[in-house]
Amino acid sequence: MTQTASDSALSADGEQRRFASLDPRTGEVVAHHPIHTAAEVEDAVASAREAATWWAGLGFEGRKTKLDAWRRILSQRADEFISLISSETGKPADDSRVEITLVLDHLHWAARHAGRVLGKRRVSSGMLMVNHSASVEYLPLGVVGVIGPWNYPAHTPMGSISYALAAGNAVVFKPSEFTPGVGTFLASTFAEAVPEYPVFQVVTGFGETGAALCAAGVDKIAFTGSTRTGKKVMAAAAATLTPVLVECGGKDALIVDSDADLTAAAEAAIWGAVSNAGQTCAGVERVYVAEDVADEFIEIVVKRAKKLKPGGEPNAHLGPITMPSQVEIIREHVRDALDRGGKALVGGPDSIRPPYVEPVVLADVPEDSLAVTEETFGPTVVINRVPNALEGVRLANRSKYGLGAAVFSKSRGEELAKELRVGMVSINSVLTYAAVPGLPFGGVGDSGFGRIHGDDGLREFSFARAVTKRKFASVINMATYDRSSMAGRQMMRLARVLFGR
Repeated sequence: MTQTASDSALSADGEQRRFASLDPRTGEVVAHHPIHTAAEVEDAVASAREAATWWAGLGFEGRKTKLDAWRRILSQRADEFISLISSETGKPADDSRVEITLVLDHLHWAARHAGRVLGKRRVSSGMLMVNHSASVEYLPLGVVGVIGPWNYPAHTPMGSISYALAAGNAVVFKPSEFTPGVGTFLASTFAEAVPEYPVFQVVTGFGETGAALCAAGVDKIAFTGSTRTGKKVMAAAAATLTPVLVECGGKDALIVDSDADLTAAAEAAIWGAVSNAGQTCAGVERVYVAEDVADEFIEIVVKRAKKLKPGGEPNAHLGPITMPSQVEIIREHVRDALDRGGKALVGGPDSIRPPYVEPVVLADVPEDSLAVTEETFGPTVVINRVPNALEGVRLANRSKYGLGAAVFSKSRGEELAKELRVGMVSINSVLTYAAVPGLPFGGVGDSGFGRIHGDDGLREFSFARAVTKRKFASVINMATYDRSSMAGRQMMRLARVLFGR
């Protein structure tokens, strides 16, 4: 068995147990990190509770000042951050640069817009309650636990962390055991900007540490990972009635209409399928292309895919598969597709040479094969022909997942997008919704529920408090036992006048 981070977990030296994060390109140790126990996680949450009170008390502008300072530190130390992300995930430096750019953009947006979205605002009282004023504001929950993934170890968890902090919460973050250094870097740089209290802390370890965080009394859990693990997180949180935000996997489809720009669609299909070595929850795993343009589209895809090569050098097109066990899932999906009559247009079983997987383009794969129904999470894509784009939408919607999708059409993009049962759609592009801070990110079905990013993402980490205030006495007061015998009839007459037409 290939050594993974968990193999080094038992290196006891009489002190706190540690584990190693490894460079998946070489197997070399990047750094060692503590395995935090349940008691240590509870201590972190307890100290975060006190910090949360102070942090919330700063108000929106006070928090913005602190978050802006943190953003500047991250920007100044970007080269160090890029190197760390690439070391722990194996992804090329340019992919790490894109990820950090998104981190900075979303952090800036969350800090800038939190007051507008969550601040107190007046609400119409309606005609029946005209003698009252009404308002609503969104208050921080307290302490938010974030459990992050390894594929985008900075951008994805920061989609929760940035927004939770901007909303006024303290955060305890458990990063993936494959990328603990990224989490530690985020927390240490935050402490430089906010040294007063432990507002943002990191606990490292394996599944047990994550389970301890779920049970430690946080006010909400934000989880990103597999659907299987997401269900376990939900079950653990249910014991304490802790609300959860769950962003799980996807089997995202790209629909190519007859009038699409085929060059742009092919480039998007390849980028969406192969970037980050296919380890993208909202990556393109299925393509449904209209029959009358399928040959030309496939020809362009094949030509471009053959040029892409994996490797560990900084300028490689794609890096390794970060989690070793995922390689066997990729292999199983490719074999199943071919055994069931699919065709390999680029690559095949021989393309899978751990820790690297070369791009694999499959075609004419049965709709009930693993490569179509289950998340592959590798640099593979299935291209299936359909009579028309609407049939492609129908097949796309058959998936149990519903994270994102893409549509390429010059005349019917919005019409087709409207029919897709997913949380996000890109028209004539791919994955662009993830780069727009003001848009919510999340899915339906087995892809989870809840939203990060945008106004919805800020509200996910707050609760609404509604307030009414009486301005003057009502002519008809039903909220007293001293009301007249005619009050109810008068109220009903008024209601019919106002609402019965």
